[in-house]
Amino acid sequence: MTIRITALALAGACSLLAVPMAANAQVSVNINVPGLVMTAPPPPRYEPAPPPRGGFVWVPGRWAWDGRAYAWQRGSWQPERVGYAYAPGRWVEDRGGWRWADGDWRRREERREREWNDDHRRHDRGDDRRGHDRDRGDFCPPGQAKKGNC
Repeated sequence: MTIRITALALAGACSLLAVPMAANAQVSVNINVPGLVMTAPPPPRYEPAPPPRGGFVWVPGRWAWDGRAYAWQRGSWQPERVGYAYAPGRWVEDRGGWRWADGDWRRREERREREWNDDHRRHDRGDDRRGHDRDRGDFCPPGQAKKGNC
């Protein structure tokens, strides 16, 4: 009988020791968002652009994430698209990490250049009908600086 009591006491003591260990358990969840890199990219590497090449546009090199570390990808030539300008890609901060935004082709704004020329011809004649104070160098209507109109 004393052996049973001793065995039960020993089992109870062991169970009391196991309870605090279970309370210290931790759960870690890591959710990988596709295309999101948690390590900031290194600063851009200087890469001299080669001399112009007819019918092609130089796309500068970039840091690319290979799954474990950044690796430098050299610049390359891309065929030119008439009426478009190339906007290079860039690393963008997103949700606590970094995401690569690919470069793309943007339509050149010939209309804005025509409007600018017409506006200056009107101003030279003293016939500025828009009402903007063009003589003040610091004046720019709200929202127009971001659009490149000032």
